[in-house]
Amino acid sequence: MRKEEIISILSDWNFWGKGLDTGRERGNYLNKVLSFLEGVEKIISIYGVRRSGKSFLLRQVARKISERIGRNNVLYVNFEEVRFSSNSVNTLIDIYDAYREFIRPNRKPLLILDEVQEIGGWERFVRSLHERNEARIVVSGSSAKLMSEELATLLSGRDIPVEVFPLSFSEFLEFKGVEVRKIEDAVIKRREIIQRLREYIEFGGFPEVALENSEERRRAILKRYFETILVKDVERRFKVRERESLEFLANFYMTNISSPITYSRISKLLNIPKKTIERFSSYLATSRVLFFIKRFSQTLKEQEKAARKVYSIDTGISNAVGFKIFENYGKAIENIVAVELIRRYSTLPTVKIYYFKIDEKEVDFILMDGLEIKQLIQVSYISSMNEAEKREVEALLRAGEKLKCNNLTIITWDLEDEIIKEGRSIKLTPLWKWLLNLST
Repeated sequence: MRKEEIISILSDWNFWGKGLDTGRERGNYLNKVLSFLEGVEKIISIYGVRRSGKSFLLRQVARKISERIGRNNVLYVNFEEVRFSSNSVNTLIDIYDAYREFIRPNRKPLLILDEVQEIGGWERFVRSLHERNEARIVVSGSSAKLMSEELATLLSGRDIPVEVFPLSFSEFLEFKGVEVRKIEDAVIKRREIIQRLREYIEFGGFPEVALENSEERRRAILKRYFETILVKDVERRFKVRERESLEFLANFYMTNISSPITYSRISKLLNIPKKTIERFSSYLATSRVLFFIKRFSQTLKEQEKAARKVYSIDTGISNAVGFKIFENYGKAIENIVAVELIRRYSTLPTVKIYYFKIDEKEVDFILMDGLEIKQLIQVSYISSMNEAEKREVEALLRAGEKLKCNNLTIITWDLEDEIIKEGRSIKLTPLWKWLLNLST
C-alpha cells in the first residue's frame, strides 16, 4: 500500500485525525495501564474474554496519552481494519514508517496495536522496537489467540499482562448512573443497589449488554457473544472438527455453573471420549468464557485427580445459553463471587483460589497467599441466622480448624451479622456490600 493510503486509514482511528468514540471510561483499568506506562520500560499486553471492553480501553489510553504528550506522539492501529491489504509483518512495518514520515512524532511515541494477532510475526517487530527503546508499546488481542502465557513466550518476558474482565458490580452501577462512593451512599441507595444486583446476576456485566435496555436484545447479544467465542476463539483457532460435541459440552458447563465436575463423569454422561472432554475444556478455558477452580489438597496429585468446579466468566451468558440457571440463586451468586475473586487477585501471582471438601461438606473458596491460607469463604442465599447455623457454619468451623485459619466469612444475600461459636468468629456479609468492598 502507498503510505498516503495508510495515513488516510489511520486518520480515522487516531486523535491526530478524526479520532474515535472512547466509550464509558473504566477507571480502574485505565489508571492501571497509565501507571504501568509511567513506570518500568515494559510492553503492556492487554487480554481477556471477547467483548469485555479491551478496544475501548485502548482508545481511552490513546486519548489520555495524547492529551499528556501530544496527539502526534500516539499511534493507534486496529488490525481488524479491512482496508489493510495484507496481514504480514511488512504491513506493520509500512504502517510505522508512514506514521514516522507523515505525522512526525517529536518524542518517543506510544504505539497501541489492537488485535495484533492478525499480523503474522508481529512479535519480532515489537521486540525489535522495544530493544531499541524507540517506542512505548501496548498490544492487545483476541483472548484465545493471545493469552498471557503465549505473550510471555512471544515477548520473552518483556511484557506486563493486564486481563480485562466484564464489568464488576461497582462498574455496573456506574454504567447505570448509581454513584456509591462511601458507605453512607450505599445505605441511602440500598434498595436500588439490590435491584441492580438482581439485574447484574441475570444479564451479567458485558459493557454493551449493560447499556442495552431491552431484555430481548440483551439475551440476543449474549447468545451471539457465546456463538462467536465458540466459532472464532475455539473452533477456528484450535481447528475443532467435532463441532456438535464442543457445543454440547459448552452448554453443559453453562448449565452447571458452580458445580463440581470430573472429565470421567462428563464423558459417561455426554457419551464423549474423556480425552476429547479434557481437550475441549482446555480450549474453553483458554477463551476465558469459563474457568475451573481446583479442590485444595496437600498434594498436587490429589488436586489433579479431584473434581473441579466450573464457573462462567459472566452469569449473563450462563442465563442466556444454559437451562434455568437463573432459578438457582445460590449457584448464580457463587459464580458472581468466583469471578470477583479472580478479578481482584488476577495481578497477584502468589494468591491462589481453591475450594475445599471436608467430610462431604464443602467450603466454597479458600484464599491462599504463598503457603499461608488467608481466608475461608462460604456463599449462600440465606436470609436468616437460623439458616446460617444449620447450613453453613459447621463446614466453615471444621475447615478452619483443619487448615488453621480463623478468617471465616459467609457471603449472604442480604444478611449481615456475626456468629461466635466454639471460640471462633464467623462474619456474615451481604453480597452487594462485599462486591462493593464496603465490608467493615
